[in-house]
Amino acid sequence: MVVPGSRERAEEVFQPPEDLLKDAHVPDFNTYLRLYKKSTEEPEVFWTEVAEDFFWKNPPKGQILQYNFDITKGSIYVSFMEGAKTNVCYNVLDRNILDKNLGEKVAFYWEGNSPDHQLTITYNTLLVQVCKCANVLREMGVKKGDTVAIYLPMIPELVYTMLACARIGAVHSVVFAGFSSESLCERVLDAQCSLLVTADGVYRGEKLINLKRIADEYRILDQRFHCCCINDPFQTPWDDQLDVWWDDLMESASELCEPEWVDAEDPLFILYTSGSTGKPKGVLHTTAGYLLYAALTFKYVFDHRHDDVYWCTADVGWITGHSYITYGPLANGATGVFFEGVPVYPHVGRYWEIIEKYRVTKFYTAPTAIPLPITPQKSCACCRRYDLGSLRILGTVGEPINPEAWHWYRDVVGQTRCPVVDTFWQTETVRLLRNSSPCPSRPTLPFFGVQPAILNEDGEELEGEAEGYLVFRQPWPGIMRTVYGNQERFENTYFKKFPGFYVTGDGCRRDQDGYYWITGRIDDMLNVSGHLLSTAEVESALSDHPAVAEAAVVSRPHAVKGECLYCFVTLKEGGEFSRTLTEELRRQVREKIGPIATPDFIQNAPGLPKTRSGKIMRRILRHIARNDKELGDLSTLADPKVVEALLSQRCEAAA
Repeated sequence: MVVPGSRERAEEVFQPPEDLLKDAHVPDFNTYLRLYKKSTEEPEVFWTEVAEDFFWKNPPKGQILQYNFDITKGSIYVSFMEGAKTNVCYNVLDRNILDKNLGEKVAFYWEGNSPDHQLTITYNTLLVQVCKCANVLREMGVKKGDTVAIYLPMIPELVYTMLACARIGAVHSVVFAGFSSESLCERVLDAQCSLLVTADGVYRGEKLINLKRIADEYRILDQRFHCCCINDPFQTPWDDQLDVWWDDLMESASELCEPEWVDAEDPLFILYTSGSTGKPKGVLHTTAGYLLYAALTFKYVFDHRHDDVYWCTADVGWITGHSYITYGPLANGATGVFFEGVPVYPHVGRYWEIIEKYRVTKFYTAPTAIPLPITPQKSCACCRRYDLGSLRILGTVGEPINPEAWHWYRDVVGQTRCPVVDTFWQTETVRLLRNSSPCPSRPTLPFFGVQPAILNEDGEELEGEAEGYLVFRQPWPGIMRTVYGNQERFENTYFKKFPGFYVTGDGCRRDQDGYYWITGRIDDMLNVSGHLLSTAEVESALSDHPAVAEAAVVSRPHAVKGECLYCFVTLKEGGEFSRTLTEELRRQVREKIGPIATPDFIQNAPGLPKTRSGKIMRRILRHIARNDKELGDLSTLADPKVVEALLSQRCEAAA
């Protein structure tokens, strides 16, 4: 592992333990280079070999991967394994049971919001439930190509319904169960869904969320929409003409359901991007490419072993949950933990309690989902009350992890012996564009099949050490195919700015060793008096202060400089926000980056607005910095009260 230090301090290099390397899928850097070279120079051979591990009703015909990334030469498209027919559900369930004899292996340990609620689900059990659900969907009129909206909490029925859709060739569109009725409505209508599967309600911690009531608010706009509801009602409004109970239908459904064989490029799911970057887009992923890429990234990045117990804490409502709770692990015959609750209920040690309970070996979470570095003494003591000796690999996802948090994660949670896999992904790309694998290959190298480049504002490719726009030269199987119902938006968003390249929207720095470091969203870059600054770099400088637990930086219009820096800082427990501290932070940024990066405004932030997956919603912070109280949809926030606190504590000088 390579952990970046300040500009004055050299990077720290951490080698993984020898026993981890001994049987690793990628045991050394040369193995990585050999596989990467094959994936980019011989993609037909590479992906054909990967596909051999899966079942195909019909083989592909012709070239494995075809595409056009140059908008000046016609419509943008990607086609993978054209002519092949398969079924994703068959590959992640039937294949494991019939070919690998994994029927009695545990697929999921489900852990409810309350520690008293738990369920063990084997591959045999999972297949039975999925087949019954698939037959229910067919009974309700769902057919191949139809789209089913899934608005469920983290309960087993969520996975059952996703896989049931895949089994019958329907398209699923999972809507995060924290969304408002307006957000649900926007997504369901845009995806042209024919059925909504939801629950009466869910407890998140001590908070009750009545999902059925939220869904009913949406249906005011479309009285014809049918709803299949899970669990017993607690004074839930009911419409006998539109609503049906899941249990009533499942009870009589057959346990056998033949899979629908679909084309390799048939849609598998539509997933809407989170609200952190503007109006959500319906990202469309297709069958064969998504299956192979999710399976391959899971296998190599987490160095999957047959006896692993793997836990990703993300919500299935986001791409990480799709790829690394559902499809990727199941395609590898893995055992996973599926968690309904929150990390601090009923106590702050819930994560560590679950790791101890199930002997978790691979743990994958967002840095911001663990609020523990804010209170290091208490968090260390809490963490050390539990036996975390089963852990072998740790992972982070969703937000950049600062060096202090990285060290805490490795030293306290991983007990200095677990490599930390830091991953970069987008909803559009399945997940991994680059990774730090659990081998000495170090971080920030591209995953197999991915060819990054760095361009300047004029579209000129930069060689050697450089910083600019992160783009990709050619597709890999798991990249999105279009924005559902809006090909023009797809092409304008990702391909218009630099014809011939997929534009990620992220800034990137390549160092002298050729490693790629993500500097943040391009729209999070600031142009201060003609100088382009990365908000991520300023955030790192602020977080280096011993009093700061977390920081977020956004731009604010400035009459002279064009833009200036508005900073939100969250202090560690016991820290006091003062004018002295503000001056210390300004001085620290000046010393670490330069005078041009000196913050104009620094605001105390008891908390930052985040989605449940841990992403900081900088869109909201920009509104607050500008004193714009039209904040838009806040339903994706884990805690909307944070916004009220930030508005009330705005810097007076910025009013």
